[in-house]
Amino acid sequence: MSADFTRTQRAVLQGMSQDQPLSAVSPVLHELRAGTHTRHVALEKRLPFFSDTLDLERYTRLLSAYYAFYHELENRLLHSPWYVDGFDLHQRLNTPALGKDLQALGVSVQPLALCETLPAIHSQAAMLGVLYVLEGATLGGNILRKQMSERLGLEAHNGCAFLYVYGEATGRQWKAFMDFLGSVPLDAQARGETVQAARSTFSCFEHWLERQEVLL
Repeated sequence: MSADFTRTQRAVLQGMSQDQPLSAVSPVLHELRAGTHTRHVALEKRLPFFSDTLDLERYTRLLSAYYAFYHELENRLLHSPWYVDGFDLHQRLNTPALGKDLQALGVSVQPLALCETLPAIHSQAAMLGVLYVLEGATLGGNILRKQMSERLGLEAHNGCAFLYVYGEATGRQWKAFMDFLGSVPLDAQARGETVQAARSTFSCFEHWLERQEVLL
């Protein structure tokens, strides 16, 4: 395992706690961190960003698979009857950045096969669980961006916008999401639904990437 991968994983996991003392962590955030840790780490180990086999062709296939998943999941979130009031999803969408990257890499998104197996969003609590995974995925982006710049010569303008989608605002965006998540009243049953949805999101994403043969 590379030192860069370890630093990225540490940045993500530390970011998801955002240096909060345990007493200040909302119950749902505490349960989400505990309930998704194993799946999160397992998926990160299979992503090829730090693999010696990663070249521009493989990176492009990986981003294409990401686009196919994010496009469908974010579209489902936008049209969900469980859309959470007070959360501006439009300013946090990843699909536009992925589309921009693929265009810069010479890939048309029109013929891409889109992911059909997505986490069920049957409640507001479930929607929060999905959002937790998508927002958490932005953490550690600066390390990934630097890695792709050094290895593949990629920057935001030519294929690497998605990996650093919030730029210098990444920490602030994550803290704002955590504050929002902690403000939504959730009882024990709802928190369980949130955790299950987050776990399902990790599983669906990993299975999709596996089907596209882009994982290690």
